[in-house]
Amino acid sequence: MRHSKLTPHSHIQKPDGPVVLLIIDGVGIGRRDEYDALYLARTPTLDSLFQGPLYRTLSAHGTAVGLPSDADLGGSEVGHNVMGAGRVIDQGPTLVDNAFANDSVFNGDWCTIRDQLVTSGNTLHLIGLLSDGGIHSNQQHLFKLIDRAAKEGIARIRVHVLFDGRDVPDFTAADYASELENVLKSHRKDGRDYRIASGGGRMVSVMDRYNADWSIVKTGWDTIVHGEGPQFSSVVDAIANARTDNDDLSDQYLPAFVILDDEGNVSTVDDGDAVILFNFRGDRAVEMCMAFESGSEFEGFDRRRVPDVIFAGMMLYDGDLGVPARYLVTPMKTEGCLSELLAASGVSQFACAETQKFGHVTYFWNGNRSGKFDETLEEYVEIASDRCPFEQKPWMKAGETADTLIDAIETGRYQFIRANFAGGDMVGHSGRLLPTIVALESIELSVARVVDAVRKARGCLVVTADHGNAEDMVERDKSGKPLFDDDGRPRRRTAHSLNPVPFAIADFSNRTFKLRPIDPAGLGNIAPTLAELLGFKAPGNYTDSLIESA
Repeated sequence: MRHSKLTPHSHIQKPDGPVVLLIIDGVGIGRRDEYDALYLARTPTLDSLFQGPLYRTLSAHGTAVGLPSDADLGGSEVGHNVMGAGRVIDQGPTLVDNAFANDSVFNGDWCTIRDQLVTSGNTLHLIGLLSDGGIHSNQQHLFKLIDRAAKEGIARIRVHVLFDGRDVPDFTAADYASELENVLKSHRKDGRDYRIASGGGRMVSVMDRYNADWSIVKTGWDTIVHGEGPQFSSVVDAIANARTDNDDLSDQYLPAFVILDDEGNVSTVDDGDAVILFNFRGDRAVEMCMAFESGSEFEGFDRRRVPDVIFAGMMLYDGDLGVPARYLVTPMKTEGCLSELLAASGVSQFACAETQKFGHVTYFWNGNRSGKFDETLEEYVEIASDRCPFEQKPWMKAGETADTLIDAIETGRYQFIRANFAGGDMVGHSGRLLPTIVALESIELSVARVVDAVRKARGCLVVTADHGNAEDMVERDKSGKPLFDDDGRPRRRTAHSLNPVPFAIADFSNRTFKLRPIDPAGLGNIAPTLAELLGFKAPGNYTDSLIESA
């Protein structure tokens, strides 16, 4: 679909230099207490931006970003999707919830899987994040797949669980496994054999993204497909063993393992089986899909054996790549997102981020599309992330991201530049306060350098975030008071937050405008604001711009 050009704004002229959007990932506005890493970090540049006349906060969770309820945490995928779209659009969790509510999830490829397994008696393998965090998956979707399989005569299920410890409270893996065991046990009758077959933390098995570390996918493949790994009689035993030497080991880093059945056997994925990856979010699902679906051209790792199975994802994770070929719920591809309209209007664009967030400023920003809208007008640069727990090098690639940004600004070739600083989110997910403070101070140093470059270029800087995380590093009770373990240690929070995110503009092009008093406002208001900062009228189907002429 070809989109028309944007219309020049009648009162706000385009700046002399570029409009630069900085997304400081996972940094909200919190309680300003001893567990708020942003408050504790030394951030004079960010403080100045957040105290200026063109500053406000935005909602970045729940219905404001297209999630089912206001109890739902925002996320990086959702945040970038809505920011780039310029309006609130239904996100993966909402689409999947609706598909289960109207039973449409059990049409199409589900029927193909069911018919084969009922006829053959082969195994249905269910792989995914055992969590109700609502960022990558929801365990209720898994439970509903299991219930439906039982009703429709699928005799054998093996569940391969990935533990969260990141979008839900840490050290809860055994609780989630127990709940799943109860569901499986309730169906273990009338000839049905439903069991947990393997497991591991999300950061060591299956859920790599952006080709950052294929060894993570290989670990999942070896465990799930080949049944290889440390063997245990139960998930509880596996978790206890993993923490023998380190009782502080996060759920997300639990080593991979396999579970023996009553006869002492492990599960493998064999010809004639079916596999469903029940995560709905795409970035950490694509690589496992490729491992199952790719032919001899696959170069991620040595799979040794590729079983002939029916493979399906919960959703189409990458529409341009067609990954996976089969899926249970059809996602929306957003038409007319900001970068598409800018490309149609001849606006040159630059995007960069380190590997962990590169797909967010490209694929998700562009409305769930890989590639560019116009090869002649756009340039994307990926900076390779470190391959280690990010709290070990909490500065991540903030400096390198700033170098890349400043080079792009100084060329004078680009009118719109966007970038992501990953540290607030990726280090914040460790739940460790001091490394997260270091991450934010590293970002602060980089933002200060970018501010100087934008000022020299007589451009316009916009700083915001996609969701909260680093500003709330402790679990709290309903009243907001911190929770502590029996030994008096604060309970580390590794999940995102419900806090609003900052939004600040610093214009160095001698233009006059002010913030429009919009309440409520959310991430969907960013794209129309950027359009106007670039000198265009915001599209009519977008939400309201956050600025107006003074």
